[in-house]
Amino acid sequence: MGRNIIIATLVALIATMTVAIVLIGGRGTADDPQAGDVAEGRQLYLKNCAACHGDTLEGQPNWRERLPNGRMPAPPHDETGHTWHHSDDQLFRITRDGVAAIVGGNYESDMPGFGEILTDDEIWAVLEYIKSTWPEPERARQAQRSQ
Repeated sequence: MGRNIIIATLVALIATMTVAIVLIGGRGTADDPQAGDVAEGRQLYLKNCAACHGDTLEGQPNWRERLPNGRMPAPPHDETGHTWHHSDDQLFRITRDGVAAIVGGNYESDMPGFGEILTDDEIWAVLEYIKSTWPEPERARQAQRSQ
């Protein structure tokens, strides 16, 4: 009888700690994959990002040249772009808050913040999807920047 109480107490404690970690900590980086993150991230990317960044992450044409309005086109998120040059924290903040909020000053961008549209976990899922498409050298360099 006493052993059953101890086991039940341990199970309840583990369940409580797991819920607390999820609610309080969430996910720390895009390198903390959870089941389905890449598939979910791809769907979220296609719905929210592909209109500008392309269905295959190719970005807008001439993405390094300013548009007539002075803003920069949407860059590619594949290995040919510069997304992997940023840490996980920077990528998350850019996606959640928008480029202008991160760059500061009077910088103008067509990139909105998605913090009102996507949850933090959905943003991490999108980043996980994008990162899953990069060749290993770019993934390794980006992971190093995120440490």
